[in-house]
Amino acid sequence: MSYLESLRVFVRVVARGSISAGGRDLRLTPAAASNRIKDLEARYGVRLLNRTTRKLAPTEIGAVLYENARKVIAALDETEATIASYAGTPQGVLRVVAPLGLGRRLIAPLVLRFCDEHPEIQIRLRLSDRVVNIVEEGVDVAFFLGQLEDSALSWRKIADCGRVLVASPAYIAQHGTPASPDDLADHNCLLLRFPRSPEYFWMLQTPDGPRKMTVSGRFDVDDGDVLTRWALDGAGIANRPRYEVREHLEAGRLVEVLPENAPIGAQFGCLTPHREFQDPKVRLFIDFAVKSLKGVF
Repeated sequence: MSYLESLRVFVRVVARGSISAGGRDLRLTPAAASNRIKDLEARYGVRLLNRTTRKLAPTEIGAVLYENARKVIAALDETEATIASYAGTPQGVLRVVAPLGLGRRLIAPLVLRFCDEHPEIQIRLRLSDRVVNIVEEGVDVAFFLGQLEDSALSWRKIADCGRVLVASPAYIAQHGTPASPDDLADHNCLLLRFPRSPEYFWMLQTPDGPRKMTVSGRFDVDDGDVLTRWALDGAGIANRPRYEVREHLEAGRLVEVLPENAPIGAQFGCLTPHREFQDPKVRLFIDFAVKSLKGVF
């Protein structure tokens, strides 16, 4: 492996905070990725990473190398993309991230269709509900579902995503139908919980505008698909994207709760690093995604 490729490994390892994760992004075993780091340390005669059983972080000189190597690699990637655009055939690797449920249901099939049409492009898809720093982690496209805050990143909206409160007919038969948002206090709300979430609340629509409702329940989970499964099993009321439960609603396996007070919807789109020059394959993939997913919601 060349010196440049060793730098790529080092940058990915630092960005991901893990030798195994960084190597996996580049299709390397942990041992191979570790050897690339050792080669760089031997070349420079310094330690580049501080390693413990739980944490990996660059040393002071490693942080300097990381910042400079990241800029060099980004410049080289843009140069290669420019040359490929003149050749008329976008090619190379695209690194894409997406939320877990949306990624499984929509983005993974889209990737297969896109690569069938563009065999010169390879896609590394990573599904995660954690917050991803797409600049530091070298991500080309990040699909996003939520309310976008001010961002220095480039944003392309795909669609508005409505949300719905749902429960099974069996749950409603046993516990009754809430007549107002305040009635949710008497129901078991199925809760989506992520690390560092300070509280559980749902933003519901009312005639007076959005209302923040504090909710509670016996169960919480960090996977939206599990929430849907629990709702189908009669465990309580869930707050889900409408597109994810549309088939269950149409089949009668779930019923909508408080339709006049539906949760505030989310925006669905994709984020890319803000650059004066955008890689042609990034534009190609985003255009494909927008066209393919426009009618889903």
